[in-house]
Amino acid sequence: MTLALSTMYAQQPRFAGGEAFAEYAAEAGYDAIEVSHSTPEAKLREILESAILPVVAIHQPAPHVEVDRGKSNADLNLASTKRSEQARALRHALRSLEWAVEAGASALVVHLGHVEGSFSGTTAELYRLFRQHEIRNNRAAEARAEMEQRRAEAAPPHLEAARAALEQLVEAARPHGIVIGVENRLGFHEIPLPHESLALMEGLPPHEVGHWHDTGHGEVLDRLGYLPHATWFDQLGDRLVGAHVHDVRGVIDHRAPGTAQLDWEMVAGGLGSLDTLTLEIDQRETDEDVRAAPAFLRSVGLG
Repeated sequence: MTLALSTMYAQQPRFAGGEAFAEYAAEAGYDAIEVSHSTPEAKLREILESAILPVVAIHQPAPHVEVDRGKSNADLNLASTKRSEQARALRHALRSLEWAVEAGASALVVHLGHVEGSFSGTTAELYRLFRQHEIRNNRAAEARAEMEQRRAEAAPPHLEAARAALEQLVEAARPHGIVIGVENRLGFHEIPLPHESLALMEGLPPHEVGHWHDTGHGEVLDRLGYLPHATWFDQLGDRLVGAHVHDVRGVIDHRAPGTAQLDWEMVAGGLGSLDTLTLEIDQRETDEDVRAAPAFLRSVGLG
């Protein structure tokens, strides 16, 4: 199995240059690189020109650029019902695809957008209840039910917009043999939920678009009480095309694999069909843990 290190870990001064990060990833035992949406164009270019490791995936909307004061292209919504914003988001996504073609990557990882509305207060309350060990009490159940209802009421036009964007990305990627990986997201208001992912991909060939599984996102939604992590594998296992692998401490994801409390037996069972995994590790994790992660994954049947 090919193990790629995401440039999420490159967001630190010692990796100001892309070549330095590529050298580090190779020396630390990784086989490839995934370019995250936090990566500026200059660093992306340096990684490619160094030719030290292959780039197996580009994470839309890489490269990172500021689009408005205080707002980056990662803040744009592919599922927006505002045509101007969706069009702008799609332009950046198609630019990411162009970089994937240039890099010789096999996949474009896509954030397909979110349901717009005021969800932050309820989300913050659920995180607070988790930290107070009250995530299974009546107030938490009420908060989840409120979130689920408001999201369901607002979702249809956003799902329609997301499908339209997805179709355009699949069409643009088709001539290049690049698969579109629709990532499960951290926020419950974000698209897609498992049943939405199935509907969004309906009629589109599995070799052109599929589920990109993020272990941290699936686990956090589970711990907040929304849906069991394994639901993603149960419903989307046949459409699995890639994964972001990281551990979860409490409800904080992007920990180095093997350093926290993820159910690795369940994860290994769900991801065992893949031949490539991306380790998406936070830049504040220790060098020792990043270097130890490949061996840990091999010990649980991955890697």
